[in-house]
Amino acid sequence: MSLSAASGAVDAFAFICLGKVFAGVMTGNLILIGASLGTGGDKVAFRAGTTLLGYAAGATFGAWLTARSRGRWRTVLTVESVLLAAVAVVWAAGLGEHGWTHFVLLAAVSLAMGIQGSVCVSPTNYITGTLTTLAVSYTHL
Repeated sequence: MSLSAASGAVDAFAFICLGKVFAGVMTGNLILIGASLGTGGDKVAFRAGTTLLGYAAGATFGAWLTARSRGRWRTVLTVESVLLAAVAVVWAAGLGEHGWTHFVLLAAVSLAMGIQGSVCVSPTNYITGTLTTLAVSYTHL
């Protein structure tokens, strides 16, 4: 329950503060990319692409870290929490509202949601689940 609440809060933060994209809902980001093509919405497509890459990297890293920590998911979720806390500190300091730091924060929250997704592979939508499963299985090759 608390992981779902954290995921929802991070998605709300990303959508409201980081450019109307989702940190953990990759299906929504693919829709945003498709809707922005040909309409001059290059910034939205770039932000959504950033989240897709960040999430995939986080899911891959989370699966690798879970394997390295012998399945101790608390260790992995601690890494996620530290990453989210760092984003909160940067945002609270007013350093992430514009420019390149905006994209770094977007990538960081997406990375964190990918890490969480690798531990709790029970996403609520199809594309996110597929991306998570691919990233997790990549680490087992």
